[in-house]
Amino acid sequence: MTTTIAALSKSRTLAADLSAGVVVFLVALPLCLGIALASGAPLLSGLISGIVGGLVVGMLSGSHTSVSGPAAGLTAVVAAEIAQLGSFEAFLCAVVLAGFIQLIMGLCRGGFIAAFFPSSVIKGLLAAIGLILIFKQIPHMLGHDPDVEGEMSFLQPDKQNTITELLASFGDIQSGAALVGLLSFALLMIWDRTALKRSIIPAPLVVVVGGTLLGQLLGGLGAGWLIESSHLVQVPVFGSFSQMVAELKTPQWSSLFSSAVLSCAVVIAAVASLETLLNIEAVDKIDPQRRVTPPNRELVAQGVGNMISGLLGGLPMTSVIVRSSVNINAGGRTRLAAIIHAVLLLVCVAILPNLLNQIPLSCLAAILIATGLKLASPALFRQMWSEGRSQFAPFMVTVLAIFFTDLLVGTLIGLGVAIVFILQSNYRRPLHRVLEHHSSGDVLRIELADQVSFLNRGVLTATLAAIPDNSQVLLDARKTDYIDPDVMDLINEFRQQTAPAHGIRVSLAGFKDRYPQVDDHLDYVDFTTKDVQCSLSPDSVLDLLKKGNERFISGQRLTRDLTRQVSATSTAQFPMAVVLSCIDSRSPVELIFDLGMGDAFVIRIAGNVAKEKVLGSMEFGCAVAGAKLILVMGHTSCGAVKAAVDLFESGLATAEATGCQHLDALVNEIQKSIEPGSKPKGDWVSAEIKAAYVDGVAKRNVQRTIAQIRRESHTLADLEKHGKIRIVGALYNLRNGLVEFLDEVPMSAR
Repeated sequence: MTTTIAALSKSRTLAADLSAGVVVFLVALPLCLGIALASGAPLLSGLISGIVGGLVVGMLSGSHTSVSGPAAGLTAVVAAEIAQLGSFEAFLCAVVLAGFIQLIMGLCRGGFIAAFFPSSVIKGLLAAIGLILIFKQIPHMLGHDPDVEGEMSFLQPDKQNTITELLASFGDIQSGAALVGLLSFALLMIWDRTALKRSIIPAPLVVVVGGTLLGQLLGGLGAGWLIESSHLVQVPVFGSFSQMVAELKTPQWSSLFSSAVLSCAVVIAAVASLETLLNIEAVDKIDPQRRVTPPNRELVAQGVGNMISGLLGGLPMTSVIVRSSVNINAGGRTRLAAIIHAVLLLVCVAILPNLLNQIPLSCLAAILIATGLKLASPALFRQMWSEGRSQFAPFMVTVLAIFFTDLLVGTLIGLGVAIVFILQSNYRRPLHRVLEHHSSGDVLRIELADQVSFLNRGVLTATLAAIPDNSQVLLDARKTDYIDPDVMDLINEFRQQTAPAHGIRVSLAGFKDRYPQVDDHLDYVDFTTKDVQCSLSPDSVLDLLKKGNERFISGQRLTRDLTRQVSATSTAQFPMAVVLSCIDSRSPVELIFDLGMGDAFVIRIAGNVAKEKVLGSMEFGCAVAGAKLILVMGHTSCGAVKAAVDLFESGLATAEATGCQHLDALVNEIQKSIEPGSKPKGDWVSAEIKAAYVDGVAKRNVQRTIAQIRRESHTLADLEKHGKIRIVGALYNLRNGLVEFLDEVPMSAR
């Protein structure tokens, strides 16, 4: 069964990759030719780059959805370098060398820079490519084709730009091509919004086949509807295989080590590597399965691909966002789609050039426009807007910069803006300040960021200078991975010289693991000592418990050295409170009030009832050990209280109902808080009403226990009467962690 399922899954993946490979092939074909034409290189060189990019890089790359080939972003670079070197053959030497440089970069793990591309810039790149596809392809969809396919820069070689070309296209509509393009686009939109979307046949393939057939039919309607060859794919046609091989260019090895070739190789390697790393980051973000491409492996694959492409007479290549996006939108699942597209390029260009030359450019433009709409969706712009200025500004700058320049320049501008926001963020928020309220006094905890560079020195200096004299401060580096040496010098100078001069006691945490020369230590008391206990009043202890519960709810626990507390409390204890709570495993007192070791006596008994032994423990805790507060804490959804309520009017003995022979004493105590006949009855009673009634009994049980303590323990009553202790009730809410205090009237007001 498992084998069958695995085989079925594999066959589905194969089918998806096959159809996606066909679609990518159809789109890549004119792009390869157009980029070669715009670069001033032989048309065959663009096809070679596409074939090698699919076959070689497709097999070596770790990306599942990226498609490599000649890149529009390299067009201006390639054209300029060919002109400077004087021959295409010398340029091929530079391509081989550039591939070798990329190979070395990958082996030396140079792909790490991909981790530093901000997501706002990557998303801006995607949106910009989407807008460029829409604006650049609308003229082609209408039959206006003076600008070659694959030309992506704002300023075009024909002295026009993206906007002027778009406006010119509305006055130069070729009827046949426009009809094919508009119908193709309409079909793609309908296909995506109907049940056709689930068809195993990809919509772009239907569009290309249908557009080609429609173009042939329109040719019979007269010259006005004929789609001329300038509006069709134009694959070079060779008389024989040997003629095609004769057209291949080879590197001019005599120029290999010339300074011009070496300089050209470095430029191509740098630009191609940066563009590839940007593109694989972008492709990974639109991959439905969110797989991650290994950047170093990608550089190795691109290096090998460029070396082979240069040897065979091809253009330099990169991972290409347009073809990769088409691949993902067509349902490509694995690297097989890229390999299939390359095989089709090789076979069809060699065997079926005349058939390929019947495909209208307008139907291919419709496919690219549909891809562009998905990349530059309004939802993406709304998402970036909602993430705030620090994300939206770099995103929009990247979009506009790429659109009005080219991919590389625009991305660098976007990176520059993103870096400004990152620096601003680092200056404003390199650390987090929290005033911790310990029983021994307040401590200012300064939590350092995960990376503290020299850029943070200024704000850290200002923060340390603002610490009040004669205060306590904790420098917390437990979440910090790196601290710049300059910052460490600043910290050492502060704790050794500045702080002592101002009476500031400095504690350190999280330094010793990465900075052995600095010893972690807490210079403040983080537990209740004899001096601390004597300085506390009953009201201040109650306030400490309230603040502890607030920290428990917010997750901002006090910083304590538990190892030191074990040693310090091993010989004596000076608790500040006695807490009588239930044994319920969900109500741990030390956690609920964020207490340290030795801070409180905790008595736990089902139903928090005050039996004789409980009273004895309380008397010891207050009269002998010196605790200043007694807190009786019940909780919601108490099982003991619920059992007492259920048994109250049932007539059954506790042992008979539960099988527990010693529960009677506890249940009987709790039942004293139940008013006869008060329990809601009838079909109208919901689970919420029953739970609220049980919680009400639990609250009355706490109040009755407090009254019992005062009544039966003269020791505790006298201590309370003279203001030495307070007895307070509370109810802990299991649902939200909040403690509700029931008796907060100070002794002075009684």
